Amino acid sequence: MIKLMLALGVAGVALTAAPSEARHYTNYTQCVQRRHGRCVAWRRLTRAQARRAGFPVGHMFGPNYSYVDVNTLPQPVVTRYRLRPNFRYVNDNGVIYVVNPNTYRVVRVINVPM
Repeated sequence: MIKLMLALGVAGVALTAAPSEARHYTNYTQCVQRRHGRCVAWRRLTRAQARRAGFPVGHMFGPNYSYVDVNTLPQPVVTRYRLRPNFRYVNDNGVIYVVNPNTYRVVRVINVPM
């Protein structure tokens, strides 16, 4: 009987000490609810969700990608984030990617509210 109780105790400790399916969250957030054109609810993304969400900083677009001119971006965004004409820009579904013209890598990601 003592061996049975001891075995059950060891099994209980072993089951609780096993690593669970832990989620690792990033600092990336995503709007999940909008009201009157503004985001009112956010959620943090896990590592896998952040990878699927868009192009991260450091992503390389290449020289033949269709970039947009800084004049075609919304003027309040250009003013607020101090966007300059010496960079290249990709405008994709409410996200502006600032691209270094020499390396074609994303140096900044700007979420634009719609």
